[in-house]
Amino acid sequence: MKLTHSLLCAVIALSPLSVSAKEKLRVYAASSLTNVVNELASQFESQHGIDVTTVFAGSSSLARQLTNGAPADLFISANEKWMTYLVESNVVAGDAVTNLVENKLVLVAPTGSAESFELTDSSQWQRALGKGRLAIGMPNAVPAGIYAKQSLEHMGVWSLLNKQLAPTNNVRIALTLVERQEAPLAVVYQTDAMLSDKVVTLAVFPEQTHDPIVYPLATLNEKEATLEFARYLRSESAIKVFGKYGFDSGNVRAD
Repeated sequence: MKLTHSLLCAVIALSPLSVSAKEKLRVYAASSLTNVVNELASQFESQHGIDVTTVFAGSSSLARQLTNGAPADLFISANEKWMTYLVESNVVAGDAVTNLVENKLVLVAPTGSAESFELTDSSQWQRALGKGRLAIGMPNAVPAGIYAKQSLEHMGVWSLLNKQLAPTNNVRIALTLVERQEAPLAVVYQTDAMLSDKVVTLAVFPEQTHDPIVYPLATLNEKEATLEFARYLRSESAIKVFGKYGFDSGNVRAD
């Protein structure tokens, strides 16, 4: 049977091949946001019918990828330095950046370790490390490592410890080294420590000893889906999810 031109057009119009694909978003985010952003992305997908692809790595690595043209719609950094870098590189517009959440820095050891630690006590650091190394994000690039170096310098123990470092490309790797007992100590975010039952928190680094641990969010285009996801991340429901994972949203107003 031959199809008339009008009938053929109708068949094509109704064909599954003609149905437009779901709109897609690509979100680049710091490694320490892996669990919370994946949960929020899943919720957003189910509510808005928009596919969200998440890419996690160290903030420095992601920022460099973006300057080289990596396709992303939103970026969440683990510190302001790398967001400033993107603004100064004309990759991100200054008015497209807003602070999202905050975090704390902690010292962790394998579960079963003594749960008391004086961060300014050089002899205690030496006993705890022994011949092992302190797992830490690379202090010249990875935000967690940058904050850790600032704090340890402030407390007068950096010159001792920088000879026994195990620098990592992101904070999650530092956590993993302690979980596997390949390092006796690690400096990680409070939110990372909360996710693991294989580590114990020995001490919280005083906030006044390092720059504020702020996670700025940037929208990289004006697509409606991009702006909608950015609004969602600042919503009351999203703030509750951030809080569940240990992030502080106290200074963030819900949209």
